[in-house]
Amino acid sequence: MTRCKTHFSPTVSSKTASSKIVFGVCVVLLLGVLNGCSEGDDTTNAGDNTFSVYISEPHSILPTNNNESDGNQVIESLFTGLVSYDADTFEIVYEIAESIESEDQKIWTISLKNDWTFHNGEPVTAQSFVDTWNYAAFGPNAQKNSHHFSIIDGYEELQCAPEECTTTTLSGMRVTGSHTFEVRLTEAFSQFPLMLGYTGFFPMPKAAFADIKAYETAPIGNGPFMMQGKWEHDTKITTKKYPDYAGNPAQADGINFKIYSLPETAFLDIQSGNLDITKRIPPELIKEARKEFGDRTIETPNSYFQYLGFPLYDERFRNPDLRRAFSMAINRDAISEVLFAGTHLPARSLVSPLIPGARPDACGEACHFAPEAARALLQAAGGFDGPLEIWYDNDHNHQLWVEAVANQLRTNLGITDIVFKVLPFPEFISRLYAKNITGLFSLGWSMDFPSLQNYLQPMYHSGSHPPMGVNLTTYANPEVDQMLDAGNRATSSKESLRFYQKAEDLILADLPTIPIYYGSNQGARSTRVENVRIDAFRRIRVTSVHVR
Repeated sequence: MTRCKTHFSPTVSSKTASSKIVFGVCVVLLLGVLNGCSEGDDTTNAGDNTFSVYISEPHSILPTNNNESDGNQVIESLFTGLVSYDADTFEIVYEIAESIESEDQKIWTISLKNDWTFHNGEPVTAQSFVDTWNYAAFGPNAQKNSHHFSIIDGYEELQCAPEECTTTTLSGMRVTGSHTFEVRLTEAFSQFPLMLGYTGFFPMPKAAFADIKAYETAPIGNGPFMMQGKWEHDTKITTKKYPDYAGNPAQADGINFKIYSLPETAFLDIQSGNLDITKRIPPELIKEARKEFGDRTIETPNSYFQYLGFPLYDERFRNPDLRRAFSMAINRDAISEVLFAGTHLPARSLVSPLIPGARPDACGEACHFAPEAARALLQAAGGFDGPLEIWYDNDHNHQLWVEAVANQLRTNLGITDIVFKVLPFPEFISRLYAKNITGLFSLGWSMDFPSLQNYLQPMYHSGSHPPMGVNLTTYANPEVDQMLDAGNRATSSKESLRFYQKAEDLILADLPTIPIYYGSNQGARSTRVENVRIDAFRRIRVTSVHVR
């Protein structure tokens, strides 16, 4: 999400440039207030071979329990999975896995390389993966990535009240050797190896399950960096290079993840030399950053998809015509040009254009600016009685575009009573999972793995409702479920596309979410570091960073 990004839930046994945009608020950065106010650790890293990175306070840094990008940035530094993805082609790169094979795409045999260890010296074995996946899938553990395991036999039996559970393990998983294990799926799924690069499938050592709360303060991973001290909440997470890492070693000796509540403060710190890398420049500062940092600005496409969601458990938002009216009242092109200096593309589908099979205008007229038609639709739907609440988190530069959307709704639909509800990201996400949001909500999605399926199933399949899933609108359409399930069962990625595209068409006809824009990476680096790349997952490839 803005982070959400995060999330697989297969079957459960189941954006007119000529129009003006009205803002109503003056875009002012309060430099006088922020200047000199560095959050987090004020270490500049000068004189050593470590570097600092801006993040927001993560929800979690457990692979099993995090589904947002900043937490995953830390997790990918501390852990390594079975496979990873080539930054340019998205092809699978085998890491811990020696092979992932199946004759029927339902029963998979996974063999591991035998030279991987956790940071405490414990070998990474087949049992490591089985134990971690069982922990993630077991319902009473309430792990945010639990739904990713719903495709494995035995998942339903684990979705139980603690006092009623008869087992804690997935029947579809079996250790067959010290470095081999078998995974039996509920149905054939050709993209199974592709999804295994997601952080939710990374292994954890035995120490994790002895005391998971203590473990999360200083996770023992198997990645290129290891914890140095404990997670200092709202301040920093410090790591150092793991000398016995079995993959491609890091170029730096450590990373200081500096935690900020405002991206503007991080921007001031990188200007003053107190921060080495930011991957999030506020929209109103993009032009300034290009001028100041020159070739040290980082602008690359990513898989991020920004949307506004409707809480469909609120009867005021259940009429699809009302939802289409809201969408047609929004001028995505003006938002892109005026607020984001053209860096973010207007979104008119549910899938990033980077993904194979994505269609640029799948939404059609419902995602094109047409204020007169929008007013007529809203009237036909019975209008909207205010106040209209718009919820967003204060960690990720949402204020400007959300306020722009609100002013467009005021101007184009006559909805004048609009209230903003702004929360820190962890609290915002908690309310979403608890179905305790009473208005439109701003959220985003970055791919877990490069597939249409990963944009559609997690957010729109009825088997992915909270608390175990990330279908936070609580949208449900049996035809959509059928198409997604059929795509999952397809014998090839090419065959699966027609089912996933049909599912997207059906979802867009209902419009439970309003596409707003596709993201791009807007970052900057200090003079201390080079070879800094922010990939399509919106994550810095930290092992490649070189400190001068």
